[in-house]
Amino acid sequence: MMYDAYQSYADVSNRLRLAAASGERLARLWKSTPYASPLRCFEAYCELVSLLGFTHVRPDYGVTQITTHNGAAIDVMEEPVYSTPFCQLLRFVRKDAENLPRVLLVAPMSGHFATLLRGTIRTLAQDHDVYVTDWINTRDIPLSQGVFGMDEFVQHLIDFLRFLGPPAHVVAVCQPTVAALSAVSIMAEDNDPAQPASLTLMAGPLDVSVSPTKVNEFAVSKPIEWFRSNVIGTVPRMLPGAGRRVYPGFLQISGFMSMNAERHANAFIDLFRHRVEGDHEKADRIRTFYEEYFAIMDLDADFYLQTIETVFHKNALSSGSLLFRGRKVTPRAIKKTFLLTVEGEKDDICAVGQTLAAQDMCSGLRPYMKSHHLQAGVGHYGVFNGKRWDNQIYPVVRDHIQNSL
Repeated sequence: MMYDAYQSYADVSNRLRLAAASGERLARLWKSTPYASPLRCFEAYCELVSLLGFTHVRPDYGVTQITTHNGAAIDVMEEPVYSTPFCQLLRFVRKDAENLPRVLLVAPMSGHFATLLRGTIRTLAQDHDVYVTDWINTRDIPLSQGVFGMDEFVQHLIDFLRFLGPPAHVVAVCQPTVAALSAVSIMAEDNDPAQPASLTLMAGPLDVSVSPTKVNEFAVSKPIEWFRSNVIGTVPRMLPGAGRRVYPGFLQISGFMSMNAERHANAFIDLFRHRVEGDHEKADRIRTFYEEYFAIMDLDADFYLQTIETVFHKNALSSGSLLFRGRKVTPRAIKKTFLLTVEGEKDDICAVGQTLAAQDMCSGLRPYMKSHHLQAGVGHYGVFNGKRWDNQIYPVVRDHIQNSL
């Protein structure tokens, strides 16, 4: 019922948003008239209304060209190279990619599309042949394709690494650090020839007992049955994934926004003010952010509930109780893969120390194969996007990958 109610509301509000978008375009046409000042206000108001709503379609990556360190512009093309019902492995192809290290960038499955990492992709592609886990919105996947849980996530990463072949490198951002470390652990224990040369874990919840955040505290404040009863919905019958049990993206993003409600409200006030004052560059930056932020995807219920239980309730990876298809996940089995952990000083989602914990878990690695970077002055998103990522964090990641070869 929850999802049906949301979808009914969304269908109605989408008509209002379309009308507001039309009003915005109309006001823009008449701004040169004597009524320019009130029309600017009307245009800005219509823009706000048209923006206030979720979409369920993946935005474009927009990574069509990169600039190298010497200032050269290189064209980039997107190429799907491997597909499953739940994910397509998307390659960002450079003409000279044959001689570049292959990097598997593991995007989070946490309510947003992998396009949230476009800045990460653009920077990594300066020196690497980049492959991204482009997760498909679960509500668009027919129920006949089966469910998707933690085991399926880990298996996807193993399959992708085998497809890429050695030597490959893994960069996992936030939530999938657990799956990435699990996949590499299983491959190491099996002496799989495709185990990666390097593993970079960025801002991930590998040991949530370290400096618990509000996100961690909420996850453990209620039993798993509460989550099953209160936040799991069924995809409505008019959608391709009809009948599939999911954790709706609109709940995830609404929850994140409620944690910083005042900041988001001020952002929309700023958007209105900048637009009225004619500071379109600042207004466009805010609009671009929210167009991406409001593009949401659902998570399979199995994956969401297993994540809550194993990562937060049981802290299973750190405690040594995490299983993959009935097998214990043993990070100390990793002996050939160089490890880098990256954290942000002001991260309020995965606090300092939660990712660093992987260093102790991977006790089978020689000291020179392990390194850690704590970036001062950045929060969660600043670890993988923005100027600090480009200028201070990425050089560490690049050198780590190069040193593992």
